[in-house]
Amino acid sequence: MNLLLAEVAQATQRLADAGVPSPRNDAEELAAFVHGVKRGALHSVKDADFDARYWEVIARREQREPLQHITGRAYFRYLELQVGPGVFVPRPETESVVGWAIDAVRAMDVVEPCIVDLCTGSGAIALALAQEVPRSRVHAVELSEDALVWTRKNVAGSRVDLRQGDALSAFPDLDGQVDLVISNPPYIPLTEWEYVAPEARDYDPELALFSGEDGLDLIRGIERTAHRLLRPGGVVVIEHADTQGGQVPWIFTEERGWADAADHPDLNNRPRFATARKALP
Repeated sequence: MNLLLAEVAQATQRLADAGVPSPRNDAEELAAFVHGVKRGALHSVKDADFDARYWEVIARREQREPLQHITGRAYFRYLELQVGPGVFVPRPETESVVGWAIDAVRAMDVVEPCIVDLCTGSGAIALALAQEVPRSRVHAVELSEDALVWTRKNVAGSRVDLRQGDALSAFPDLDGQVDLVISNPPYIPLTEWEYVAPEARDYDPELALFSGEDGLDLIRGIERTAHRLLRPGGVVVIEHADTQGGQVPWIFTEERGWADAADHPDLNNRPRFATARKALP
């Protein structure tokens, strides 16, 4: 074992003691980041090349600063995104939401599907859809200027139409023309603040986390926005907390012009996102 791998083993224990959920992964990611190599090449770093700055970034992670803030990058499906203070760090569970949306759009057999991403944050969802549905027309909106600093970096050079604005009033020019509306909105109840992981509670923007007493305030608003934007037969896909399974589909009722409202599980078989189809006239 070389010096770096021995230090990674020690760092893993330190991160585990600090309550970091994935200590080995993070210790290796930070080692690769500091030494400018891939994780699989840590064994090739010569002892003489060990960089003591490794322990500086381990100390930051011990304080529960997000790994992605330290490295400045987040991975989402086939993307590498720039992230940092002011923008919500995309989570792995959202990848299954996007996977469902991609399958749904492909099943529509529309030549150039129109897609809207509400509360886009880093732009992860919008960019993944633009990349994996090649002829799609993808529009994204974000309210926070702090978040948009990062969004603009990520969408630069892509064909995503990025706008600043409120998700509840966005894209009036697209009313009735959209094939799919997707969103990972804030959905944590204000009453759950103390139970939120430090990485999110202390570093992600509150605007991207909390939404009223039951966490569903913005989702209720997005239901109306989605109905306004979608063409008849168009689909909405919206992420929610695993504790909100069963609640969100009831927002998309037949009385409000929806059909086929349903919940879907994530890779851990926990309810993670709801879908509904705008009813035909």
